[in-house]
Amino acid sequence: MSALSAGTLRQQPDRSITIRATIKRLYIYVVLALIVLVFSLMKLDQVSFFERGHFLSPDSVINLLRTAVPILTLSGAFTLLMIAGYIDLSVGSAMSLSAVVFAWLILNGFSFLPAMLITLILGLLMGGLNGFFVLKLRITPVIATLISLNLFKGMALLIVPDGVSAIKSSAAKTMPAWINDYARKGVLFGMPAAFFVALVVIALLVIAQRKTLLGKYAAAIGGNRAAAELSGINVVKTAWLLYIIVGFFAALAGIARASYMSLGDPLSGDGMELDCIIAVLLGGTAFSGGEGSVAKTIVGALIIMCVTIGLMTVIPAYWQVVAKGSVLLGAVVLNHLLVRETKKA
Repeated sequence: MSALSAGTLRQQPDRSITIRATIKRLYIYVVLALIVLVFSLMKLDQVSFFERGHFLSPDSVINLLRTAVPILTLSGAFTLLMIAGYIDLSVGSAMSLSAVVFAWLILNGFSFLPAMLITLILGLLMGGLNGFFVLKLRITPVIATLISLNLFKGMALLIVPDGVSAIKSSAAKTMPAWINDYARKGVLFGMPAAFFVALVVIALLVIAQRKTLLGKYAAAIGGNRAAAELSGINVVKTAWLLYIIVGFFAALAGIARASYMSLGDPLSGDGMELDCIIAVLLGGTAFSGGEGSVAKTIVGALIIMCVTIGLMTVIPAYWQVVAKGSVLLGAVVLNHLLVRETKKA
């Protein structure tokens, strides 16, 4: 074999690796663009959510982004946890309990900041409890957080009085009108303060993943826990901190949901854990941990919101659950293919 032929053979794998890397880097943005294009071509005049009957009208985009605040707030922290090889299935119930507690505090005379502070402390405690179950009691993360899921949901239901569906205005007590100032009323470009808080959260988590020891440690733990321990990383401390961070942002998402709805619904977070998992997998995070991207998860979260809201226009509500399950299946398959190609490379 000539030197030229040998050189050509050596270059071919490099070219295929480059193509795979390019696909992995850009596919999430292509998927989002295609979904937006498809829904933009549909007739939406009969759906009140879409002002002027168009998916991309300014008012419709504002509505979509306001609705997306909880998942945008939560999914970045969820990504870091999954990069470390752990999972939290209780985030939806934690969000619901936070929404109920926040609404209860507001209804009983607390001003916004004290109610927010108490609710965020609750989020830290919920995250810490999950970390205790997983890292001290050594319960499998899926089982541990399923326990927490039922525990948090049960507590939310207990807070709501019998015969009432949610913490809200009644003949005895009236919810102050300002409760929805945080997540519903526009303060800049028609967007509420909660949206800009979510942007700050996203920026901080992207920086944390790319530039801080927390992000590097999460990737190391998810990639090879034994090797991470041998290199001096405190795996228990790092993973516990990640669970606490997820609990904190679940509470912040619950505050946004309660503010948006002007009530505390014990079921308001149902399905959030599924949405977060889909967003994370669409973003290319390996389910087994070790690699991922907070920024791409946010794009995945926007895809979830576009699909969820767009489907309101074309299929009944019960079929939307099937459609979301199909999206999850697609995300898992796509994630598997991308991770497998990365390992080959």
